[in-house]
Amino acid sequence: MSQANSSSRKTWLKRLGLFFLLILLLVAILFFRAIRFQSKQLFFKHTAQTETFPSADSHLIQAIQCKTVSYPDKIDTLEFNKLKKRLREAFPMIHEQLELTIVNKFSLLYKWKGSDSKLTPFLLMSHQDVVPVSPNTEKLWSHPPFSGEKAEHYVFGRGTLDVKSGIIAQMEAVEALLKQGFQPKRTLYLAYGHDEEVGGTNGAMKIAALLRKRNVKLDFVLDEGGSIVQGVVPGVQKPVALIGVAEKGYASFKLSVFSKGGHSSMPPKQTSIGILSAAVEKLETNPFPTKLEGVGSLMFDYVGPEMDLGMKVIFANRWLFGPLIENKLDQSDATRATMRTSLATTIFRSGDKDNVLPVKAEAIVNVRILPGESIESARRFIKSTINDPRVNVSLSDGKSYEPSDISETASKQFKKIHRTTSEIFPDVIVAPYLMLGASDSKHYRQLTKNIFRFIPLRLRKNDLNRIHGTDERINITNFQECIRFYMQLIKNEQQK
Repeated sequence: MSQANSSSRKTWLKRLGLFFLLILLLVAILFFRAIRFQSKQLFFKHTAQTETFPSADSHLIQAIQCKTVSYPDKIDTLEFNKLKKRLREAFPMIHEQLELTIVNKFSLLYKWKGSDSKLTPFLLMSHQDVVPVSPNTEKLWSHPPFSGEKAEHYVFGRGTLDVKSGIIAQMEAVEALLKQGFQPKRTLYLAYGHDEEVGGTNGAMKIAALLRKRNVKLDFVLDEGGSIVQGVVPGVQKPVALIGVAEKGYASFKLSVFSKGGHSSMPPKQTSIGILSAAVEKLETNPFPTKLEGVGSLMFDYVGPEMDLGMKVIFANRWLFGPLIENKLDQSDATRATMRTSLATTIFRSGDKDNVLPVKAEAIVNVRILPGESIESARRFIKSTINDPRVNVSLSDGKSYEPSDISETASKQFKKIHRTTSEIFPDVIVAPYLMLGASDSKHYRQLTKNIFRFIPLRLRKNDLNRIHGTDERINITNFQECIRFYMQLIKNEQQK
């Protein structure tokens, strides 16, 4: 072998050795980071509550039978008054010992005064109203949607998940504590708006305004939102209690195109409908950018350490495996929406006759905005993505609101909710979560920086479609767990 070949072979071996050394170093770094990826779970002794609430199911059923459906322009006063009457009958001690303020005729605000006025009050929320049952779908229900029928260890009906179960569980908890002679140190408010499903402007907004007028500040607010899900979070087999620490903003934008119109026998190269369709196609094929950061990343800080070793290595090293994780999360509508501002075309209007070119075409795109972004940044993105001066982009009439701030997971308030969840549900992993929809809690932002969104409903993946959908139902055993959760939270919140 020539000296040149020998030298070349040595150089190649050195490079190969260096390559393997770098690979070993990378593997060592990945596993070192995985080892340091420690659990954020707070482990508390399980509170073995054996108390049952035999009347709770019937109280929930009676509430479900009240057709308190939300409409933008009307309210069924008979049904809301019926619900108010049934709550009074079901929970006599609450109505004897707590202060009740009826806000704007139908919303309810209860005050359970604490013995220590130096402690900042806290507030538990839910809402009385429900969404309508989609026309011609009643026959698809296993049991009529406003019957509250019991079957297969479930109560069926509109409001069992969203969210009359929250009202009844909270009131059952307070009623039970009153029967035990419990006296809170910290004042508790219960707030039940009547129009959450259409924005809460006549209910929760009015309650919050009343509290501000009374100079009330709140230690924290707990509203509906996340739940205990199983088979939803990728890589996690155990149930995960998702506690909402933020929620997306909401806006709808109107896309408008105007053209000359005319007779369909002499069409231009592109009609107003064609121009607008092309704009919508651009938006759907060029979505808002993915961001594995903020609350989405925070959630994996909590669930990642509970995964098996392979998945743990991946989530502990998001700096390297970020694209792989994003691709996996992008496979599901639910997890995809946690990573980006989402956009959906929900309305398209144009044309009156089959032989007339429409002068105007109009579409509505609904946008759910990530914390850290804004309504204005969403508008700019839509405008630049369409990149067509013929398409006007404007904020649609109706409700819109910016994304919420992110409530701190290091706060004592979050830790109390975490603790309570672990005490009542020892089999679950607790994690912060970005709420994709909207809740009445947005109206309380001026009263506290600690707003959380969670009700401990146990849901599997196929249960998520029941919310606002067909065969909405709640497991009876889980409903009893919800009551115990609120009882324990009230007790835990008495601490400074």
